[in-house]
Amino acid sequence: MMLTDQPLLGDFLHHLEHSKRYSPHTLAAYRRDLHRYLTKLNSPCAAATVQDVQRFINQLHAQHLTAKSIQRNLSAVRSFYDFLLQRKLTRVNPAKLVSAPKAARKLPRVLDTDQAAQLLDFAEPKDDRAVCDRAMLELFYGSGLRLSEVAGLRIADLDLAQGFVSVIGKGNKQRLVPLGRHCIAALNAWLQVHPNPTAQNWLLPGRGSKPLSTRTIQNRIKRVAQRQLGENSLHPHMLRHSFATHMLESSGDLRAIQELLGHADIATTQIYTHLDFQHLAKVYDNAHPRAHNSGEKD
Repeated sequence: MMLTDQPLLGDFLHHLEHSKRYSPHTLAAYRRDLHRYLTKLNSPCAAATVQDVQRFINQLHAQHLTAKSIQRNLSAVRSFYDFLLQRKLTRVNPAKLVSAPKAARKLPRVLDTDQAAQLLDFAEPKDDRAVCDRAMLELFYGSGLRLSEVAGLRIADLDLAQGFVSVIGKGNKQRLVPLGRHCIAALNAWLQVHPNPTAQNWLLPGRGSKPLSTRTIQNRIKRVAQRQLGENSLHPHMLRHSFATHMLESSGDLRAIQELLGHADIATTQIYTHLDFQHLAKVYDNAHPRAHNSGEKD
């Protein structure tokens, strides 16, 4: 990496952290991808050409990176040059004219409605931890919140009387998400036994003054899934996908689901139309007499 590029990269990462409010995980990905790009250049980044960026993409191909990884690298480079353009440190964004390979879109796995009901069909909780686990699962499935959003909730973010939760999502954007009656009941039960249910305390407290870690939340969900469903592949994002899919099956309102999930672009939400179509196709195959090839003549 050129010495002149190091402060530019530092400024960009500072911008992502403090202006865009990106998470440490996202910042680490940007740092890694851009460091990879800048070390491949033979000239300062502000003087790079379309050919330089294309050469970088070709090198990633040669290293057998997946299409999704190459897309992510190119997206980081484009964002970096947009930042330089805004500050008039370069005149063009050479990454704009470079295309990334298309990745086959893998549809997310979801619970069906019977599995979701089985997961949440708790026996009467025997201890405070079980009360917390029920509230946690009802919140994930009943709101579609991201793992990081649930982990970052304080009690003050809940308005159970009105039936909603206030969330700070990606890009530091706030949204209000409604909660169903089962979720509200489970949260109220948890607040009755919460170790310190004052407004500014964490909804899911961990050790000391910290919230419950995302890893701990994941592990506790897996343990409940093992007990309730007989397998432990469940994770928070699968509950988010299940929430969105079941909402779409019931309402068909993609725009509303976009708002609930906090997606900036409706194209991100449209993956659930594919899942919904799969559901409809399955119903058709099982129910319509013309969907089966029985071997009989018309």
